[in-house]
Amino acid sequence: MPRKDDIRMTDEEIRTYLQEGHTVTLVTNGPKGFPHAVAMFYALELNDDDIVIKFATYASSQKVKNAQKDPRCTLLIETGHAYSELRGLMMEGEAEIVTDLDDTVRTMVGANARTGSPLPDVDLIPEDVKIKMAGKRVLMKIRPSRFVSWDHGKLPGSKTPDAMKKAIS
Repeated sequence: MPRKDDIRMTDEEIRTYLQEGHTVTLVTNGPKGFPHAVAMFYALELNDDDIVIKFATYASSQKVKNAQKDPRCTLLIETGHAYSELRGLMMEGEAEIVTDLDDTVRTMVGANARTGSPLPDVDLIPEDVKIKMAGKRVLMKIRPSRFVSWDHGKLPGSKTPDAMKKAIS
């Protein structure tokens, strides 16, 4: 059996991993053909059979321009320092640009809450404050269509000091 089968995360592990994190690397196709990679705080929608990664960003940003020309993108979340601790999730999907002010504000608040910031009641935020917060921003939503995951903690011997030696032998 290929080793990638040993380290692949289950659907439940993927959902838990997404809930634990707060920063995702978004990669879009840049104007000169090179990948354009940026780190983004994200909000998360988890339903029974649907995962949506969301973040707010300036409407004039390069990532938005890229997604408008070509919505295909890749998302990456990775953690770990030692080889035996490496975990990651790569997701492919298409970005949807949403211009709704309330949705954008909710996403901004939700993404900030994932970093430990206080979570205000979005419905109580006055309209003029929402405009100041998000008037120049849009919401990017990605429903991943493909997942590639790894958790090196699942490798035999990964919890021992000799894990690296065993992994490369």
